[in-house]
Amino acid sequence: MLIRVSQIAASRDNRWVNKRWNPSLWASPKPFGIGEGRPNNYLEILKAVGQNRKELPYAWRILNQGVCDGCSLGTKGMRDWTVDEVHLCNVRLRLLGLNTMPAMDPALLGDVYQLRTLTSRELRDLGRLPFPMLRRRGERGFLRISWDDALDRIAARIRSTDGRRTAFYLTSRGMPNESYYAAAKAARAMGTNSIDNAARVCHAPSTFALKEGLGVAATTCSFSDWIGSDLVVFIGSNPANNQPVAMKYLYHARKEGTKVVCVNPYREPGMERYWVPSNVESALFGTKITDRFFQINAGGDVGFLNGVLKHMIERNLVDQAFIDGHTAGFAELHSELRMQSWQDLERLAGLPRTEMAEFAEMLAAAKTCVLVWSMGATQHAYGEDNVRAIVNLGLAKGFVGRPGCGLMPIRGHSGVQGGAEMGAYATVFPGGVGVGKDSAGALSRTWGFEVPTTPGMVAPEMIDAASTGELEVLFSAGGNFLEVMPEPRFVEEALGRIPMRVHMDIVVSSQMLVEPAGEVLVLPAATRYETPGGVTETSTERRIIFSPEVPGRRIGEARPEWEVFLDLARRVVPEHAAALSYAGTSELRKEIARVVPLYDGIQNLKEAGDSLQYGGPHLCAGWNFPTSDGKAHFAAVPLPRAEVPEGSFVCTTRRGKQFNSMVQENRDPITGAGREAVYMNPEDAASLRLGDGDPVTLRSPVGEYSGRVFLAPLAPGNLQVHWPEGSALIDRGCRSKDSKIPDYNAVVTVSRADRAATLGE
Repeated sequence: MLIRVSQIAASRDNRWVNKRWNPSLWASPKPFGIGEGRPNNYLEILKAVGQNRKELPYAWRILNQGVCDGCSLGTKGMRDWTVDEVHLCNVRLRLLGLNTMPAMDPALLGDVYQLRTLTSRELRDLGRLPFPMLRRRGERGFLRISWDDALDRIAARIRSTDGRRTAFYLTSRGMPNESYYAAAKAARAMGTNSIDNAARVCHAPSTFALKEGLGVAATTCSFSDWIGSDLVVFIGSNPANNQPVAMKYLYHARKEGTKVVCVNPYREPGMERYWVPSNVESALFGTKITDRFFQINAGGDVGFLNGVLKHMIERNLVDQAFIDGHTAGFAELHSELRMQSWQDLERLAGLPRTEMAEFAEMLAAAKTCVLVWSMGATQHAYGEDNVRAIVNLGLAKGFVGRPGCGLMPIRGHSGVQGGAEMGAYATVFPGGVGVGKDSAGALSRTWGFEVPTTPGMVAPEMIDAASTGELEVLFSAGGNFLEVMPEPRFVEEALGRIPMRVHMDIVVSSQMLVEPAGEVLVLPAATRYETPGGVTETSTERRIIFSPEVPGRRIGEARPEWEVFLDLARRVVPEHAAALSYAGTSELRKEIARVVPLYDGIQNLKEAGDSLQYGGPHLCAGWNFPTSDGKAHFAAVPLPRAEVPEGSFVCTTRRGKQFNSMVQENRDPITGAGREAVYMNPEDAASLRLGDGDPVTLRSPVGEYSGRVFLAPLAPGNLQVHWPEGSALIDRGCRSKDSKIPDYNAVVTVSRADRAATLGE
């Protein structure tokens, strides 16, 4: 049996996906992977039914009509544009309850000290926030107030201070394009460019490197390009955990003959083999996913990728015709690579030259290839250089702008792609235009009010400013700085110094409970499914998707965030009220289409399933690059200085059974590890006389973490701990040069916990 794949039909004529069973790809002869480490997807469905039992019709309508608010693959109900099959993953099922749960009893917020004994998961389970609430310094808890009172208080404080001392932060928690755009416009109307969102923390290095190299700032291809491509490479990315629907694409890709490579310190079990629940063959016997793992050191990306490219150049394995005709900077890159010794490359990568050569030969043999990466590559002090090295590798073979090829920074959260494109960024305006005098002048003429001309504070800088008393108002829509930023104790102290904090969300979070310096306001947000007129999100593959309002119960006085941002701005600058007023989301989309040319067509999205893919299936199609000279640009990437003292380890943070910082289970069903796990190579453990389950303490220059050894197929000299639990180890001052995102890795020492206690260490 053969099935047509919609996007492939558009980009690669006469391509079909083979649905015949192929036993050579089976992961296990045991039906349904009984006894294997894997998610129990059918149990997840039963749990979702139980969790949403009081609102089952509403939950069903959300699944069938809405656009998924989980990862950023994007759906239309339970289908998508890549494979004509039903899609329903664990991430979406676990988030469904947040949309259907009842309102919490607001009286619970009357005693903050009781709430502070609860975990973040227990706080979420209290229910939805129904009303605006206020807590003043010295008070034990929150009291209910009206929306007018709340917004008037915030507006008065903003008017009384310099705009540079006000900041806005938006998470990707179901945030639609309309809210991002409204917040971006409102913040500028109130006199600040200090607005940032989760897109920076995840993939700002990708934006920098792609813009420099290709002239574009998003993935160049579509998910359908995975299926039938000769090779798909994952670098610092684990879709088995973070984007489960992507495993269905890989199942079909494998059946089409696609080879899969993973470049990662840990041999991720879910990327080795996976059971796709909605495909009978894979559900029964699983699917072998990855052909070859290259287990590099954490932070060894540049060493490994430069070594691969050095081998390709030395053996004439690059596409010289493409390089000569369509690129610039290759000579400078070649010169840099000649100066990098194989000894230095091997030391940094943690792998011998022979493995670099093996990967180079795989790339050379491939006529088509998609390079995919995520936060394992970006969240480093040299994250931009990591991505530049990936771009170099793609350009060496012309793996861009044609079917089956692409450079893909895969997004982990729904709608986050639109965050920067709508201008909710401290350093760019809507459309990704850099903040500056000329761009601010042009936007001022478009919007009808003066727009600030200098870049604002990015998220880590907001915390820095709070700690020194230079931030007077922080408005956080979603998110939780306590759980996403390094050094949580420092973050808590900094938040406690801000005279006015505003937290708008759908549930209670721990950062709302931090003692106020003056006032803390909590505002209830509506979900995307509750927003009149519907909203849009932009997926990883640049697809702008309309998500309609879904009929069902509503929570108290919860309001859509876009309304609140603009309502607040009108109170701060009433003279610009006309420029900040909209009849509904459809009117917002009309303005977005005018202000952000790439999004022209968004104004026509009105019904469930409506979408458009800006730029088409492939950016830079036909090797036409929107750069100043029309060419793609190689970057000469130097080797980072990554010295690890004798006896120390590089520890990186990872995700378990969770969505963003929202931990959902204490044990990861894919790896079998608990939240307290310290992933360690067996040889390293043996050298320290440690066994599986032994208690250990990890120490970095800024903090410590206690956990238990979890023996795992991890590259020697490397450790992994779950995030956000391991955030205390991360140095808040270590950030990437260009995008200023935290480096979520640390150099640590390891000691047996009981021995440390005995010695009084």
